[in-house]
Amino acid sequence: MDQELKTTCLHDEHIALGAKMSPFAGFDMPIQYDGIIQEHNAVRHAVGVFDVSHMGEIVVDGPDAAAFVNHIFTGDVRELEPGHIVYGMMCYPDGGTVDDLLVYKEFESGFLLVVNAANIDKDYEWILAQTGDFQVEVFNDSESWGQIAVQGPGAEDAVVRLMGVEELRDVEFYTFCALEDEEGGRVIVSRTGYTGEDGFEIYASPDVIKDLWAALMEDGVQPCGLGCRDTLRFEAGLPLYGDELSPEISPVMAGFSMFCKLDKPEFIGKEALAKQKAEGAPRKVVGLELEDSAIPRAGYPVETEDGTQVGVVTTGYHSISLDKSIAFALVDAAHAALGTPLFVRIRKKVFPCTVVKKRFYKTNYKK
Repeated sequence: MDQELKTTCLHDEHIALGAKMSPFAGFDMPIQYDGIIQEHNAVRHAVGVFDVSHMGEIVVDGPDAAAFVNHIFTGDVRELEPGHIVYGMMCYPDGGTVDDLLVYKEFESGFLLVVNAANIDKDYEWILAQTGDFQVEVFNDSESWGQIAVQGPGAEDAVVRLMGVEELRDVEFYTFCALEDEEGGRVIVSRTGYTGEDGFEIYASPDVIKDLWAALMEDGVQPCGLGCRDTLRFEAGLPLYGDELSPEISPVMAGFSMFCKLDKPEFIGKEALAKQKAEGAPRKVVGLELEDSAIPRAGYPVETEDGTQVGVVTTGYHSISLDKSIAFALVDAAHAALGTPLFVRIRKKVFPCTVVKKRFYKTNYKK
Protein backbone atom coordinates (compact mmCIF):
# COMPACT_ATOMS: atom_id res chain seq x y z
CA MET A 1 0.00 0.00 0.00
CA ASP A 2 1.18 3.51 -0.81
CA GLN A 3 2.74 4.83 2.40
CA GLU A 4 1.36 8.30 1.72
CA LEU A 5 -2.24 7.12 1.94
CA LYS A 6 -4.03 7.93 5.17
CA THR A 7 -6.19 5.36 6.91
CA THR A 8 -9.34 5.62 9.01
CA CYS A 9 -9.73 4.16 12.48
CA LEU A 10 -11.58 1.19 10.94
CA HIS A 11 -8.87 0.26 8.44
CA ASP A 12 -7.89 -2.99 10.20
CA GLU A 13 -11.54 -4.01 10.37
CA HIS A 14 -11.93 -3.52 6.60
CA ILE A 15 -8.86 -5.68 5.93
CA ALA A 16 -10.13 -8.38 8.29
CA LEU A 17 -13.45 -8.44 6.42
CA GLY A 18 -11.65 -8.92 3.11
CA ALA A 19 -12.73 -5.58 1.66
CA LYS A 20 -11.45 -4.52 -1.73
CA MET A 21 -9.45 -1.39 -0.91
CA SER A 22 -8.56 1.54 -3.14
CA PRO A 23 -7.26 5.10 -2.79
CA PHE A 24 -9.98 7.73 -2.37
CA ALA A 25 -9.46 11.35 -1.32
CA GLY A 26 -6.00 10.49 -0.01
CA PHE A 27 -7.28 7.58 2.13
CA ASP A 28 -7.09 3.82 1.68
CA MET A 29 -10.82 3.10 1.64
CA PRO A 30 -13.07 0.05 1.17
CA ILE A 31 -14.74 0.00 -2.26
CA GLN A 32 -16.72 -3.18 -1.64
CA TYR A 33 -16.95 -6.19 0.67
CA ASP A 34 -19.47 -8.70 -0.71
CA GLY A 35 -20.16 -6.90 -3.99
CA ILE A 36 -21.61 -3.55 -4.96
CA ILE A 37 -24.99 -4.97 -6.00
CA GLN A 38 -25.50 -6.84 -2.72
CA GLU A 39 -24.43 -3.82 -0.67
CA HIS A 40 -26.55 -1.42 -2.73
CA ASN A 41 -29.64 -3.59 -2.31
CA ALA A 42 -29.02 -3.99 1.42
CA VAL A 43 -29.29 -0.21 1.84
CA ARG A 44 -32.33 0.05 -0.45
CA HIS A 45 -34.24 -2.77 1.24
CA ALA A 46 -32.73 -3.41 4.70
CA VAL A 47 -29.74 -1.69 6.32
CA GLY A 48 -26.05 -1.13 5.65
CA VAL A 49 -23.20 0.70 7.36
CA PHE A 50 -20.44 2.82 5.82
CA ASP A 51 -17.13 3.96 7.25
CA VAL A 52 -17.11 7.70 6.59
CA SER A 53 -14.39 8.56 9.08
CA HIS A 54 -12.44 10.16 6.25
CA MET A 55 -14.84 13.12 6.23
CA GLY A 56 -13.59 16.36 7.77
CA GLU A 57 -14.87 18.24 10.82
CA ILE A 58 -14.05 21.94 11.14
CA VAL A 59 -15.23 23.92 14.16
CA VAL A 60 -16.14 27.59 14.03
CA ASP A 61 -16.70 29.29 17.39
CA GLY A 62 -16.59 32.74 18.93
CA PRO A 63 -18.81 35.83 19.24
CA ASP A 64 -19.15 36.25 15.46
CA ALA A 65 -19.49 32.55 14.60
CA ALA A 66 -22.99 32.83 13.10
CA ALA A 67 -22.16 35.94 11.09
CA PHE A 68 -18.95 34.40 9.82
CA VAL A 69 -20.54 31.10 8.78
CA ASN A 70 -23.24 33.10 6.98
CA HIS A 71 -20.47 35.01 5.18
CA ILE A 72 -18.75 31.90 3.78
CA PHE A 73 -21.84 29.67 3.32
CA THR A 74 -24.63 29.80 0.75
CA GLY A 75 -27.21 28.69 3.31
CA ASP A 76 -28.64 30.83 6.09
CA VAL A 77 -27.78 30.00 9.70
CA ARG A 78 -29.14 33.18 11.30
CA GLU A 79 -32.26 31.47 12.64
CA LEU A 80 -30.84 27.95 12.85
CA GLU A 81 -31.81 26.31 16.13
CA PRO A 82 -29.28 24.31 18.20
CA GLY A 83 -29.43 20.66 17.20
CA HIS A 84 -30.36 21.48 13.59
CA ILE A 85 -28.37 20.96 10.39
CA VAL A 86 -28.36 22.77 7.06
CA TYR A 87 -26.82 21.71 3.74
CA GLY A 88 -25.18 24.13 1.35
CA MET A 89 -21.94 25.22 -0.32
CA MET A 90 -18.97 27.46 0.09
CA CYS A 91 -18.25 29.39 -3.08
CA TYR A 92 -15.50 31.46 -4.61
CA PRO A 93 -16.31 35.06 -5.57
CA ASP A 94 -16.94 33.92 -9.17
CA GLY A 95 -19.58 31.43 -8.00
CA GLY A 96 -17.43 28.32 -8.41
CA THR A 97 -17.76 25.76 -5.63
CA VAL A 98 -15.14 25.46 -2.88
CA ASP A 99 -17.05 22.53 -1.37
CA ASP A 100 -20.49 21.32 -0.40
CA LEU A 101 -20.97 20.65 3.29
CA LEU A 102 -23.26 20.18 6.26
CA VAL A 103 -23.38 22.84 8.99
CA TYR A 104 -24.36 21.62 12.48
CA LYS A 105 -25.57 24.28 14.95
CA GLU A 106 -24.09 23.26 18.27
CA PHE A 107 -25.98 23.26 21.56
CA GLU A 108 -23.21 25.05 23.46
CA SER A 109 -21.99 27.58 20.91
CA GLY A 110 -20.56 27.71 17.48
CA PHE A 111 -20.87 25.41 14.49
CA LEU A 112 -19.50 22.10 13.26
CA LEU A 113 -18.79 22.08 9.51
CA VAL A 114 -18.64 18.60 7.98
CA VAL A 115 -16.67 18.76 4.73
CA ASN A 116 -15.57 16.34 2.03
CA ALA A 117 -12.48 14.26 2.74
CA ALA A 118 -10.58 15.38 -0.37
CA ASN A 119 -11.08 19.03 0.58
CA ILE A 120 -10.26 19.09 4.30
CA ASP A 121 -6.96 20.97 4.05
CA LYS A 122 -8.14 23.20 1.19
CA ASP A 123 -11.37 24.09 3.01
CA TYR A 124 -9.58 24.78 6.28
CA GLU A 125 -7.11 27.13 4.59
CA TRP A 126 -9.93 28.83 2.66
CA ILE A 127 -12.01 29.36 5.80
CA LEU A 128 -9.05 30.74 7.76
CA ALA A 129 -8.27 33.15 4.92
CA GLN A 130 -11.79 34.63 5.13
CA THR A 131 -11.82 35.40 8.87
CA GLY A 132 -10.73 39.03 8.48
CA ASP A 133 -12.17 41.12 11.31
CA PHE A 134 -14.64 38.44 12.44
CA GLN A 135 -14.16 37.45 16.08
CA VAL A 136 -14.01 33.71 15.52
CA GLU A 137 -11.88 30.71 16.31
CA VAL A 138 -11.53 28.11 13.55
CA PHE A 139 -9.85 24.75 14.02
CA ASN A 140 -9.63 21.50 12.13
CA ASP A 141 -10.92 18.82 14.50
CA SER A 142 -10.98 15.99 11.95
CA GLU A 143 -8.43 13.82 13.75
CA SER A 144 -10.60 13.69 16.88
CA TRP A 145 -13.55 12.01 15.20
CA GLY A 146 -14.48 8.75 13.58
CA GLN A 147 -17.79 8.51 11.76
CA ILE A 148 -20.09 5.76 10.53
CA ALA A 149 -23.28 6.10 8.46
CA VAL A 150 -26.08 3.57 9.07
CA GLN A 151 -28.43 3.72 6.09
CA GLY A 152 -31.59 2.04 4.87
CA PRO A 153 -35.20 1.38 5.92
CA GLY A 154 -33.89 -0.65 8.84
CA ALA A 155 -31.47 2.06 10.01
CA GLU A 156 -33.65 3.39 12.83
CA ASP A 157 -34.08 -0.01 14.47
CA ALA A 158 -30.39 -0.83 14.03
CA VAL A 159 -29.22 2.46 15.59
CA VAL A 160 -31.63 2.16 18.52
CA ARG A 161 -30.34 -1.39 19.20
CA LEU A 162 -26.76 -0.19 18.81
CA MET A 163 -26.97 2.83 21.10
CA GLY A 164 -29.62 1.53 23.51
CA VAL A 165 -31.43 4.88 23.34
CA GLU A 166 -35.07 4.56 22.32
CA GLU A 167 -35.40 8.34 22.02
CA LEU A 168 -33.22 8.28 18.90
CA ARG A 169 -36.41 7.41 17.02
CA ASP A 170 -37.46 11.01 17.69
CA VAL A 171 -34.42 12.52 15.94
CA GLU A 172 -35.91 14.30 12.94
CA PHE A 173 -34.53 14.69 9.44
CA TYR A 174 -31.62 17.16 9.43
CA THR A 175 -31.35 17.31 13.20
CA PHE A 176 -28.95 15.72 15.69
CA CYS A 177 -28.59 14.94 19.35
CA ALA A 178 -25.51 14.82 21.58
CA LEU A 179 -24.81 11.82 23.83
CA GLU A 180 -21.91 10.66 25.98
CA ASP A 181 -19.88 7.49 25.70
CA GLU A 182 -18.87 5.43 28.76
CA GLU A 183 -15.77 7.57 29.26
CA GLY A 184 -17.73 10.82 29.15
CA GLY A 185 -16.67 11.56 25.60
CA ARG A 186 -18.97 13.25 23.13
CA VAL A 187 -21.09 11.31 20.65
CA ILE A 188 -23.20 12.99 17.96
CA VAL A 189 -26.08 11.15 16.29
CA SER A 190 -27.60 12.91 13.27
CA ARG A 191 -30.19 11.98 10.65
CA THR A 192 -29.28 13.19 7.16
CA GLY A 193 -28.03 10.49 4.81
CA TYR A 194 -26.48 10.40 1.36
CA THR A 195 -28.25 7.41 -0.14
CA GLY A 196 -31.89 8.43 -0.70
CA GLU A 197 -32.93 6.24 2.25
CA ASP A 198 -33.49 6.94 5.93
CA GLY A 199 -30.13 7.11 7.64
CA PHE A 200 -28.12 8.12 10.69
CA GLU A 201 -24.57 9.35 11.13
CA ILE A 202 -22.70 8.62 14.35
CA TYR A 203 -19.65 10.73 15.26
CA ALA A 204 -17.49 9.62 18.17
CA SER A 205 -13.88 9.06 19.17
CA PRO A 206 -12.03 6.53 17.00
CA ASP A 207 -12.04 3.91 19.79
CA VAL A 208 -15.79 4.23 20.29
CA ILE A 209 -16.39 4.01 16.53
CA LYS A 210 -14.42 0.74 16.47
CA ASP A 211 -16.67 -0.67 19.20
CA LEU A 212 -19.83 0.48 17.43
CA TRP A 213 -18.68 -1.03 14.14
CA ALA A 214 -17.97 -4.36 15.85
CA ALA A 215 -21.44 -4.32 17.45
CA LEU A 216 -23.06 -3.66 14.07
CA MET A 217 -21.16 -6.57 12.53
CA GLU A 218 -22.39 -8.82 15.35
CA ASP A 219 -25.93 -7.56 14.67
CA GLY A 220 -25.65 -8.70 11.05
CA VAL A 221 -25.64 -5.24 9.46
CA GLN A 222 -24.17 -5.30 5.94
CA PRO A 223 -20.84 -3.45 5.67
CA CYS A 224 -20.88 -1.23 2.59
CA GLY A 225 -18.08 0.32 0.57
CA LEU A 226 -17.72 3.52 -1.40
CA GLY A 227 -18.72 1.73 -4.60
CA CYS A 228 -22.37 1.44 -3.61
CA ARG A 229 -22.26 4.77 -1.80
CA ASP A 230 -21.73 6.30 -5.22
CA THR A 231 -24.46 4.27 -6.96
CA LEU A 232 -26.93 5.08 -4.17
CA ARG A 233 -26.31 8.84 -4.03
CA PHE A 234 -26.35 9.04 -7.81
CA GLU A 235 -29.76 7.37 -8.16
CA ALA A 236 -31.11 9.79 -5.55
CA GLY A 237 -29.91 12.81 -7.55
CA LEU A 238 -27.21 13.83 -5.07
CA PRO A 239 -23.94 15.43 -6.22
CA LEU A 240 -20.38 14.33 -5.57
CA TYR A 241 -17.83 17.11 -5.24
CA GLY A 242 -15.38 16.93 -8.12
CA ASP A 243 -18.05 15.51 -10.43
CA GLU A 244 -21.26 17.59 -10.24
CA LEU A 245 -19.78 20.45 -8.17
CA SER A 246 -16.33 21.96 -8.60
CA PRO A 247 -14.52 25.29 -8.93
CA GLU A 248 -15.83 25.30 -12.52
CA ILE A 249 -19.37 24.11 -11.65
CA SER A 250 -21.39 26.48 -9.47
CA PRO A 251 -24.39 25.42 -7.37
CA VAL A 252 -26.65 27.16 -9.92
CA MET A 253 -25.12 25.18 -12.79
CA ALA A 254 -25.53 21.99 -10.75
CA GLY A 255 -29.22 22.71 -10.17
CA PHE A 256 -28.87 23.52 -6.47
CA SER A 257 -29.81 27.20 -6.44
CA MET A 258 -32.39 26.33 -3.74
CA PHE A 259 -29.45 26.03 -1.35
CA CYS A 260 -28.19 29.53 -2.25
CA LYS A 261 -30.10 31.95 -0.05
CA LEU A 262 -29.89 34.99 -2.28
CA ASP A 263 -32.13 36.95 0.10
CA LYS A 264 -29.28 37.08 2.64
CA PRO A 265 -27.54 40.45 2.88
CA GLU A 266 -24.28 38.98 1.59
CA PHE A 267 -22.11 35.91 1.23
CA ILE A 268 -19.04 35.08 -0.83
CA GLY A 269 -20.14 34.39 -4.41
CA LYS A 270 -23.63 35.85 -4.00
CA GLU A 271 -23.31 38.40 -6.80
CA ALA A 272 -22.07 35.84 -9.33
CA LEU A 273 -24.71 33.26 -8.35
CA ALA A 274 -27.51 35.84 -8.49
CA LYS A 275 -26.38 36.83 -11.99
CA GLN A 276 -26.32 33.20 -13.13
CA LYS A 277 -29.79 32.59 -11.73
CA ALA A 278 -31.20 35.76 -13.31
CA GLU A 279 -29.56 35.41 -16.72
CA GLY A 280 -29.33 31.63 -16.87
CA ALA A 281 -26.16 29.60 -16.33
CA PRO A 282 -24.19 28.85 -19.51
CA ARG A 283 -24.03 25.14 -18.64
CA LYS A 284 -26.23 22.89 -16.52
CA VAL A 285 -25.97 19.48 -14.91
CA VAL A 286 -28.79 17.30 -16.26
CA GLY A 287 -29.99 13.73 -15.98
CA LEU A 288 -29.74 11.45 -19.01
CA GLU A 289 -31.54 8.19 -19.66
CA LEU A 290 -30.10 5.96 -22.38
CA GLU A 291 -32.23 3.83 -24.67
CA ASP A 292 -29.52 1.14 -24.67
CA SER A 293 -27.90 -0.82 -21.85
CA ALA A 294 -24.46 0.60 -22.66
CA ILE A 295 -22.88 2.26 -19.64
CA PRO A 296 -21.95 5.96 -19.86
CA ARG A 297 -18.83 6.71 -17.82
CA ALA A 298 -17.51 10.00 -16.48
CA GLY A 299 -15.71 11.93 -19.20
CA TYR A 300 -17.64 10.49 -22.15
CA PRO A 301 -18.77 13.16 -24.66
CA VAL A 302 -22.41 14.20 -25.01
CA GLU A 303 -23.35 15.16 -28.55
CA THR A 304 -26.18 16.37 -30.76
CA GLU A 305 -27.40 14.31 -33.69
CA ASP A 306 -24.90 15.96 -36.06
CA GLY A 307 -21.96 14.98 -33.83
CA THR A 308 -21.39 18.38 -32.18
CA GLN A 309 -20.17 17.93 -28.61
CA VAL A 310 -22.35 19.92 -26.22
CA GLY A 311 -21.39 18.36 -22.91
CA VAL A 312 -19.67 15.64 -20.91
CA VAL A 313 -20.83 12.86 -18.59
CA THR A 314 -19.95 13.53 -14.92
CA THR A 315 -21.34 10.28 -13.43
CA GLY A 316 -22.85 7.26 -15.16
CA TYR A 317 -23.99 3.74 -14.28
CA HIS A 318 -26.39 1.00 -15.25
CA SER A 319 -28.75 1.69 -12.34
CA ILE A 320 -29.03 -1.21 -9.90
CA SER A 321 -32.42 -0.12 -8.58
CA LEU A 322 -33.96 0.85 -11.92
CA ASP A 323 -32.22 -1.55 -14.34
CA LYS A 324 -31.51 1.14 -16.91
CA SER A 325 -28.46 3.11 -18.02
CA ILE A 326 -28.48 6.65 -16.65
CA ALA A 327 -26.06 9.52 -16.20
CA PHE A 328 -25.44 13.03 -14.97
CA ALA A 329 -23.91 15.29 -17.60
CA LEU A 330 -22.77 18.89 -17.75
CA VAL A 331 -24.23 20.28 -20.99
CA ASP A 332 -24.65 23.62 -22.70
CA ALA A 333 -27.80 25.33 -21.43
CA ALA A 334 -29.36 25.30 -24.90
CA HIS A 335 -29.55 21.51 -24.70
CA ALA A 336 -30.58 21.15 -21.04
CA ALA A 337 -34.39 21.20 -21.28
CA LEU A 338 -36.27 18.10 -20.16
CA GLY A 339 -37.04 15.84 -23.10
CA THR A 340 -34.13 17.04 -25.24
CA PRO A 341 -32.76 14.19 -27.38
CA LEU A 342 -28.98 13.78 -27.20
CA PHE A 343 -26.31 11.14 -27.77
CA VAL A 344 -23.54 9.76 -25.56
CA ARG A 345 -20.37 8.67 -27.34
CA ILE A 346 -19.11 5.47 -25.77
CA ARG A 347 -15.80 4.62 -27.40
CA LYS A 348 -16.48 4.62 -31.16
CA LYS A 349 -20.28 4.35 -31.02
CA VAL A 350 -23.00 6.84 -30.14
CA PHE A 351 -26.06 5.92 -28.09
CA PRO A 352 -29.30 7.93 -28.04
CA CYS A 353 -30.49 9.36 -24.74
CA THR A 354 -32.99 11.86 -23.38
CA VAL A 355 -32.63 14.65 -20.82
CA VAL A 356 -34.63 13.67 -17.71
CA LYS A 357 -34.93 14.80 -14.09
CA LYS A 358 -31.78 14.21 -12.05
CA ARG A 359 -33.56 12.44 -9.21
CA PHE A 360 -33.88 9.06 -10.87
CA TYR A 361 -35.02 7.23 -7.73
CA LYS A 362 -37.86 8.15 -5.37
CA THR A 363 -36.18 8.99 -2.08
CA ASN A 364 -37.42 7.57 1.21
CA TYR A 365 -36.20 9.95 3.88
CA LYS A 366 -38.14 9.98 7.14
CA LYS A 367 -39.55 13.51 7.33
